[in-house]
Amino acid sequence: MQTAKRGLKTRRELLWAAAASGGLTFASARSRAGAQSNTVLRVSTFPGVTNVPIFAAEHKGFFVKNGLTIDLVYTPNSRVQRDGLAKGEYQIIQTAADNCVAMAEVDKADAIIVTGGDNGFNHIIVQPEINQLSDLRGKNVVVDAPNTAFALLLYKALKDSGLNKGDYKVNSVGGTGERLAAMTGDKTNVAAIMGLPFIFSATAAGLKDMGSAYRSVGAYQSDSAVVMRDWATGHRDTLVRYLKAVVEGRRWLLDPANKAEAIELISDKAKVPLDMAAKSYALLTEPDGGYAKDAKFDLQGFKNVLKLRAEIEGQWGGNPPSPEKYIDLSYYDQAIAGL
Repeated sequence: MQTAKRGLKTRRELLWAAAASGGLTFASARSRAGAQSNTVLRVSTFPGVTNVPIFAAEHKGFFVKNGLTIDLVYTPNSRVQRDGLAKGEYQIIQTAADNCVAMAEVDKADAIIVTGGDNGFNHIIVQPEINQLSDLRGKNVVVDAPNTAFALLLYKALKDSGLNKGDYKVNSVGGTGERLAAMTGDKTNVAAIMGLPFIFSATAAGLKDMGSAYRSVGAYQSDSAVVMRDWATGHRDTLVRYLKAVVEGRRWLLDPANKAEAIELISDKAKVPLDMAAKSYALLTEPDGGYAKDAKFDLQGFKNVLKLRAEIEGQWGGNPPSPEKYIDLSYYDQAIAGL
């Protein structure tokens, strides 16, 4: 029995590693079998617990009920994800809100945020010899893209610790799984931002958790559903049905009556042991946790995203624009009204 359990854990770890490197694509076989005429949506996301409401919506049949089949694809990094959305390879991406801003401002792509999700559950993870962030002077930090989202969170934390760009080296390696692998495989990579459940994997591997990445930022809008504006205009009903299903999945997930089943779902889909899934669930469902009720968009959190980009990247001459430029919550409002 112990050997079988050990083998199962190994297979889970291998599958999770494949997902983190962009090697795992899945669609609901149940959805395909039961609703062959349904609309198929190709959705790109990163591995992690931010996807659990999507898993729940699939698990409980909410996508099927809304006439959808979801082809969920894990991306190796935000550059691949953003380019794929702009080219029409995906209809929807679940990504940090700042990636939508980068698409609009850097790539000149007309992408919009249509709903929120969570704050990213991000912590700063370092090598065990690091006792304070100022110890990172002259050392390597690892990020996804060097000029978006969680990289900016890390730069802000380092700035508040007296380190400016140029005081440390930036190694762009990709998503959280890649960052964890970079730190465990090469001890010269000394710091990174990581979310759930990677935080637990990191500390189990001997890395040190320096705590929340949001201390100097405050509210932060991370996970968001992002689409191209013209696609949304031409596919309003489809987008609204997607948002309805995801909100229903979130409601099921956050219902205490579903705790045991939800933990099993996290363990299965995230390919992590049950104890790690239970720890993740506990953090996700805290009253002041990162999950937003009904995936409501955090406007103040998004204003802080824009302020952070203005401060760290010097965008807009340091004066962030109105957030309305990047969002259209009419689809979300219609979805909520239909539930």
